[in-house]
Amino acid sequence: MTETPLTQIWVYLAASPLLWLSATLVCYLLADRLYRLGRGNPLLNPVGIAVALLIAILVATDTPYGVYFDGAQFVHFLLGPATVSLAIPLYRQRARLGALALPIGAALLAGVLTASLSAVGLAALLGADVATQVSLAPKSVTAPVAMGISEKLGGIPSLTAVLVVSTGIVGAVFGTGLLRLLGIRDDAVKGIAMGATSHGIGTARAFQVSATMGAFSGLAMALSAFLTATLLPSLLTWVGLVGE
Repeated sequence: MTETPLTQIWVYLAASPLLWLSATLVCYLLADRLYRLGRGNPLLNPVGIAVALLIAILVATDTPYGVYFDGAQFVHFLLGPATVSLAIPLYRQRARLGALALPIGAALLAGVLTASLSAVGLAALLGADVATQVSLAPKSVTAPVAMGISEKLGGIPSLTAVLVVSTGIVGAVFGTGLLRLLGIRDDAVKGIAMGATSHGIGTARAFQVSATMGAFSGLAMALSAFLTATLLPSLLTWVGLVGE
């Protein structure tokens, strides 16, 4: 079968790693532009829209995810420096952090236990198998940590990744509105709630609201990941999902 010029061009572009990096950046810029035109409406969350656009492109071009990731992995690499950079706004809140250390610790412990056990419990009630339940348990933790926990405990890391992103997008879209309905006005409290439940995507949304909310969300995201990695294996062993 003779290839058309358009097909030849696509084959050439698809072989270039820069194609998928460029596609990722363009999709996010378009999504961010839409978000700004919508005057910051959380329903137009740029991460969610960019993910939807990329999925549509991959499906339309029949491109395997592995091929996409090989080209766009530089963005994945930047997750590390971006996470470390959250220490800067957090440092500016150090005085308040010292005063709130005990309530923050208690809130994060409650958040980690609730997020994990509620997900596992609902999955069990709906008939999900053990592997799916384990994959759900770390859904509120940042993706690299969650996938590592899932793999170690016998879950499905790829499923966990999807659940983590979905959780973050839902939290970013509805979290601030829900906190407002509950009458919570303190940006520190709202930040802790967003970071503990919606990890990096929720933290990005928190920074859009205020620097204080973003700083506390970054703290909650990091500490929740540590607590989940530390406590979840013993917790799932205790409830009988995984072996000793």
